[in-house]
Amino acid sequence: MLTKKQIEHVQETMGEMFPDAECELTHSNPFELTIAVLLSAQATDALVNKVTPGLFEKYKSPEDYIYVPLEELENDIRRIGLFRSKAKNIKKLCQSLLENYNGEIPRERDELVKLAGVGRKTANVVASVAFGEPAIAVDTHVERVSKRLGICKWKDSVLEVEKTLMRKLPMEDWSVSHHRFIFFGRYHCKAQSPQCPECPLLEFCREGKKRMRKKGIEV
Repeated sequence: MLTKKQIEHVQETMGEMFPDAECELTHSNPFELTIAVLLSAQATDALVNKVTPGLFEKYKSPEDYIYVPLEELENDIRRIGLFRSKAKNIKKLCQSLLENYNGEIPRERDELVKLAGVGRKTANVVASVAFGEPAIAVDTHVERVSKRLGICKWKDSVLEVEKTLMRKLPMEDWSVSHHRFIFFGRYHCKAQSPQCPECPLLEFCREGKKRMRKKGIEV
């Protein structure tokens, strides 16, 4: 497991590699962000961003989603995986917003997770990006990078990864580190084709060292 000083080095290196890391989902307000993050489950941000411009032009409020037929909404997001269940969740979420939150996205994570289709990761993204609250949303990239670099254990659950990162990273760095971990995993330390030979963090990466040794390269 990495020491505090080593984790600081990891943060600094990722910051140098991706100084402009931020949420890549297209949105202009907390409501649009919540819908976009909900749609991004088991889908890429790039695909979601192809669908949401037209979606957000057509649906501007919770009422718009509620009154449209379910089949029409399904058709609007058909290119995204799990579109049927996501369409149902969007309508349920919007109904709840009108009934319980005056049509507004709540700021509190305990309230966010009560919304249909909003899990812990989505709630953390919305709290951090939309409302500036310190949070670490653990997606597949954050989990993979944290485990490869030895910040977390291979057997850790997603929740355990989140708690470990919250414990090991300064609270003021949670949100920015979350984005840097995502960019590092999305564009450098990829699931299938990680850029191990050029990686400035290879010395900490257990999997990377194994990959290099298999190629006959000692690290």
